[in-house]
Amino acid sequence: MRKQLTTNLQAFITNKGLYLALLIKKNIIMTKKFAAEFIGTFWLVFGGCGSAALAAGFPDTGIGFLGVALAFGLTVVTIAYSLGHVSGAHLNPAVSFGLWAAGRFSGKELIPYIIAQVLGGIAAAGILYVIVTGNGSEIGNFAANGYGEHSPGKYGLTAALVTETVLTFIFLLVIIGATDSRAPQGFAGLAIGLALTLIHLISIPVTNTSVNPARSISQALFVGDWAISQLWLFIVAPIVGALIAGAVYKGLFEKKTNEGI
Repeated sequence: MRKQLTTNLQAFITNKGLYLALLIKKNIIMTKKFAAEFIGTFWLVFGGCGSAALAAGFPDTGIGFLGVALAFGLTVVTIAYSLGHVSGAHLNPAVSFGLWAAGRFSGKELIPYIIAQVLGGIAAAGILYVIVTGNGSEIGNFAANGYGEHSPGKYGLTAALVTETVLTFIFLLVIIGATDSRAPQGFAGLAIGLALTLIHLISIPVTNTSVNPARSISQALFVGDWAISQLWLFIVAPIVGALIAGAVYKGLFEKKTNEGI
């Protein structure tokens, strides 16, 4: 009897130890993913919005819309190849929602990813604020997203809503398709970065380009006023577009078990 109890106790301790070890390992992995999403989104906002706020309109030598579009694309390319193997390099709540809708991402990780992305964006915006105002300049529009009188081209609500929804839809199709196991390997980061560059070339005049709620939230918090009141569109439209894209890809393009290719 005593021997049996000892055996059972040892088995219990062993199982609990294994469970604890697995739990610790899981938490370490999640922490790494959280850190990768925080840093990646920080870099996207710092590089993309920083180029818009600091370099786009610099007298005589400013980089303009083309430079800003390239900057956003380059931030994604560089993070995709440096930290993509850690977290998948979502860098964007809409991307996380779209991948979840496509069945590529666990719903259990959705909220932690979004928190990391938003915090990373806010941290980048905070540092940019210090830099932008460092020569006595006003914050200006701080590369915030807007429509109506706050759109670079004075485009209205409907145009902004359609633009953000459609372009996020296409962006997610590119992301999901480029990371499909059937796609050419090793080129996903490049395809995604180029897609984001093209998206900016199309939509900077319309909304200053969001397709990313974290990027919009970070800038709006520092601009306040109109940027906060219009922020809803740049949260809702990208997420809706991403969810539709995830469902469409899963329904139409995902490999079925009975397909040969």
